[in-house]
Amino acid sequence: MKFIINMATENKTETKNCGKKNKVMFAYGIIQLGSNVVSAIALAAIALSLCSVKQESKVFNSCIDEIKTTGLSSADAVHFCNGGK
Repeated sequence: MKFIINMATENKTETKNCGKKNKVMFAYGIIQLGSNVVSAIALAAIALSLCSVKQESKVFNSCIDEIKTTGLSSADAVHFCNGGK
């Protein structure tokens, strides 16, 4: 028991130099955070572009329906709505 007490009361004078490791880990954290921000911005841009595509799809479908009511075929309506004459 005396042996355990002596080991526990010894003072440790050695200090580890972790300065370089801390700087590397800090840089890694900043890079990781930056890449997460870039990913979030990219996903938001994709989501906004999909909303735009959805709106264009609604306009195109309404154009098709309107042209089909005039008596043209579906193929002719698609051709007209795509900019054909």
